[in-house]
Amino acid sequence: MGLKTGKKIGLALGSGSARGLAHVGVLKVLERAGVTPSFITGTSAGALIGALYARGQSAAQIEDLILEQIDWKKMPRLFDLTLPRTGFIAGRRLINLIKQIIGGDVDFADLDIPFACVATDIDTGYEVVLNRGSVAEAIRASISIPVIFSVANHQGRRLVDGSLTTAVPVSLARELGADYVIAVNVLPEKLEALPGSVSKVAAHRAVHNIFNVILQSIYITIHQQIEVCLAGADCVIKPDVGYIGSGDFLRARELFLEGEAAAMAALPEIKHWLAGS
Repeated sequence: MGLKTGKKIGLALGSGSARGLAHVGVLKVLERAGVTPSFITGTSAGALIGALYARGQSAAQIEDLILEQIDWKKMPRLFDLTLPRTGFIAGRRLINLIKQIIGGDVDFADLDIPFACVATDIDTGYEVVLNRGSVAEAIRASISIPVIFSVANHQGRRLVDGSLTTAVPVSLARELGADYVIAVNVLPEKLEALPGSVSKVAAHRAVHNIFNVILQSIYITIHQQIEVCLAGADCVIKPDVGYIGSGDFLRARELFLEGEAAAMAALPEIKHWLAGS
């Protein structure tokens, strides 16, 4: 049962690759406290988790999906490498996985909670809001890290990762009609060092390659705009996940726990604001 309030709650889930799994822990705490979002927005990893929740899956079901049904060790097999016209990974297998996870080729209109996600138009550099048509196609666009994934051709536009323009879609939640916006930011406060940037020994042990450079370039861009994104939120939940690497999907349990801890710390503030509505 949701917390009785006259306000419409918006939940904005940010980008963060593996760290985005901390969103699940946040959802678990909010769900247990009866804080039910009226709208959900997401970018990149937040788009996938947000879509699952908007689809009607509980936090516990999403957690089970991540821990029991997805074999992260076999994830590289899903990367259909291609001659890099616009990216190294074509993304066809990824689309099929997303459809499998969310329960088919679901349309936005069929979701239980109004949901929208964000991508970036590679030709104009503008934010693109995706809230109609295929949810799987929209998620594919939102998580399309430039050069790593091929550009997503979606609804007549060429789209890449939404974090380039909107790391945490707070303003979008407000535009959808939210009176009170809870933002979840899973990005570390400091940039993580590239593998090999500390010493020659580290460089020998880690693969210092184009993928790391691309990800680091995106993180630099994100760090320049994250505060602007978060400025419009009524509450910002920031799980302490900076010590976990952006590709450490096998540390899902730790990420869930960090999300829970951060949400528990923010819960009194959320209840206080909502109780006054």
